[in-house]
Amino acid sequence: MQLLSSQISGYLERASWIRKMFEEGAKLKAEFGADKVYDFSLGNPDLPPPAAVGKGLAELAKVADKPFALGYMPNAGYDDARAKLAEHLGKEQGVALAAGDLILTCGAAGGLNAFLRAVLEPGEEVLAPAPFFVEYGFYTENHGGVFKTVRAKELTFDLDLDALAAAIGPKTRVVLVNSPNNPTGAVYSQAQMAGLVEILQKKTAEYGRPVFLVADEPYRFLVFDGVQVPALLPLYEYAVVVSSFSKNLSLAGERLGFVAVAPQMPDKARLMAGLILTNRILGFVNAPAVGQKLMAAALGSSVDVAVYDARRKAMAEVLDAGGYEYSMPKGAFYFFPKAPGGDDVAFVNKLKEQRVLAVPGTGFGFPGYFRLTFCVDETIIRASADGFKKANGR
Repeated sequence: MQLLSSQISGYLERASWIRKMFEEGAKLKAEFGADKVYDFSLGNPDLPPPAAVGKGLAELAKVADKPFALGYMPNAGYDDARAKLAEHLGKEQGVALAAGDLILTCGAAGGLNAFLRAVLEPGEEVLAPAPFFVEYGFYTENHGGVFKTVRAKELTFDLDLDALAAAIGPKTRVVLVNSPNNPTGAVYSQAQMAGLVEILQKKTAEYGRPVFLVADEPYRFLVFDGVQVPALLPLYEYAVVVSSFSKNLSLAGERLGFVAVAPQMPDKARLMAGLILTNRILGFVNAPAVGQKLMAAALGSSVDVAVYDARRKAMAEVLDAGGYEYSMPKGAFYFFPKAPGGDDVAFVNKLKEQRVLAVPGTGFGFPGYFRLTFCVDETIIRASADGFKKANGR
């Protein structure tokens, strides 16, 4: 008896490598003990939310017994929450944003799905640099689109602008970038983004309709060594920023994000109307009420980035001692080293023999590398050093 569609059955066959390794980790921890397994597979932020979140929750509890305290709201989100976020993002992006320029969503994932549902015709393409966040292809196919990638430059993972320009065609509707990047930790520079915008402006004029530039930015706050994440909304009239509060406020389980459009976008009111509709008809209806209240109370706060930076440096020491080749991440909480021997799946299995859990780059569309997340305690990172050495024959 066939219970699932052929598409979903196929998805299950190539299910996420991240989840596979996470499940392997659970088995190993049951066998050897959690302190003897070094799990760098899942990007699950482990720092507590900033104090402002707890204060916001306490304030919300005071009015939770009032009528409609957590009831229905406009599908785009609470008006006051959108206004506060617009003011905050306007300063961050260097533009004048109004509440009507953004919609609150069920995480960045909900925002991306609402956007793609609003703009894609069946068969149109979403183009992304590889390596890429593993769900992008699924999100695109959810709405009849075709997901295509262009390989980034080796080791640095900078954008290959010439290759991107060559890949953009009449069916390209969206170019989707993720910076700071999961899985590489790369941050695309101002020069790279300006170059990409120049390409998109020419392509938009050539095809007579917008090629959107969508920036997925949940790690914008998490950068190191004075690196800056370029603001895209002022650069391009068809720019869209999608993000969430999963990492900076450690609210991953609350599922709160947003979609913000360039305020100078032609006919932006029609796009916003479409986003509000798709947010509703995809079944999200509106972003979580509690999450919106907490976001409004905690805007401008963040988890302690210095903790992540210390872990980043510890992981670099471990990889250096183990003889690995890698690019020091400029942002996010991931390393993406080269796999010794070139076979990322085989090497990840070697690491697993040492009870070190990583994710092969194949799962991110970039074979030959593997991903490590350093949102784990520094003691675990340092304790894994012998395992990394042995896996690499040291």
